[in-house]
Amino acid sequence: MSLLIRNGRVIDPANGVDAGADVLIADGSIQRVGPSLLAPANVEILDATGKVVCPGFIDIHVHLREPGYEYKETVATGTRAAAAGGFTAVCCMANTDPVNDNRSVTDYILAKARSEGVVRVYPIGAVTRDLAGKELAELAELAEAGCVAFSDDGNPVMDAALYRRAMEYTLPFGTPVISHAEDAHLARGTCMNEGVVSTELGLDGAPAAAEDVMVARDILLAELTGAHVHIAHLSTAGAVRLVRDAKARGVRVTAEVTPHHLVLTEDAVRGYDPNTKMNPPLRTKRDVEALVEALADGTIDCIATDHAPHSLAEKEGAFDDAAFGIVGLETAVALLLDRLVHGGVLPLATLVARLSTDPARLLRLRGGSLGAGAPADVTILDLDAEVDVDPARFRSRSRNTPFAGWTLRGHPWKTIVGGRVVNP
Repeated sequence: MSLLIRNGRVIDPANGVDAGADVLIADGSIQRVGPSLLAPANVEILDATGKVVCPGFIDIHVHLREPGYEYKETVATGTRAAAAGGFTAVCCMANTDPVNDNRSVTDYILAKARSEGVVRVYPIGAVTRDLAGKELAELAELAEAGCVAFSDDGNPVMDAALYRRAMEYTLPFGTPVISHAEDAHLARGTCMNEGVVSTELGLDGAPAAAEDVMVARDILLAELTGAHVHIAHLSTAGAVRLVRDAKARGVRVTAEVTPHHLVLTEDAVRGYDPNTKMNPPLRTKRDVEALVEALADGTIDCIATDHAPHSLAEKEGAFDDAAFGIVGLETAVALLLDRLVHGGVLPLATLVARLSTDPARLLRLRGGSLGAGAPADVTILDLDAEVDVDPARFRSRSRNTPFAGWTLRGHPWKTIVGGRVVNP
């Protein structure tokens, strides 16, 4: 199948392109990018006038929940949510049931992705068996099976000696260890950020230091071992400083930030909406400002949703009893375009890089480029389309979002994977 995308503004950070151009796709790959390309015989033409054509967006932090928690999400529903949100690839975390700590679970996820998925799926294997933090998982077996990174996301690995060994074991594979940077003792029993707001609301709060302490530890371990550590869902100004300083020293550390930590503060919790309960918690305005600055200057390498679907029952009731996390695949891009790009906070080209080129580089994935021979994974944006966030229309199986009812300017228009349009 051949596809010619006409008359779009092509932004391809990997190749330094930001110009009006056409994109020719054939046999699942990018063939050419340039102005006024000749249309081959039998080519389908997609008119992208007024639209922005980008390398396919990649979300390196998603919970697809399958196997084991299909009532929250499945590979089928999660990948359809990704396609609707403009993502051509997702990396799924290991906290399934059974845990993805051995080859059989990885094989199952990949088989499901081939048969039922509509975007590319890359599994992330567990660091420790059953996410228990006691003994290492079969890291070599997981890497061989196709895991692109290792993480006990959702559970901090408190044993520093064990985490050091994990980093050392990953060196031959070249895969990063993704850190859920949270001191379990400082954060135990808490449900939001510690500060004035938590005091006013009478809720137990976790100090920013609960994150900073573990970021510092994992940077030091990466410096000791030479391994690549990636800090998931960075949320504090202190952690930003630690990552920035470590990068200046040449430590192999990278970091991600979520859309909700870029646009919401702890003040969102004042209504006791369980959909504002997440881990790490929403922080202060000062933290948000530090995160946005770090995203702009490259201290934070990419944006990831931490898409965490939960059933309605798990998000009902008292705030401190509700499950942590929100869905993000279907709102992330629109939210970022509206609040950061149209808000004049972040250049569009930088946002595109942080959602495509940079995550592909970070996990050494194919994609993130519109260069000749690259996979024909493309995200096309309509910067002026207005969308009302309506959870009832989500493709995800879950509805837990704090953005219901928001009207956002800018939205993914087409999501193309392997040369095929996969979103409605």
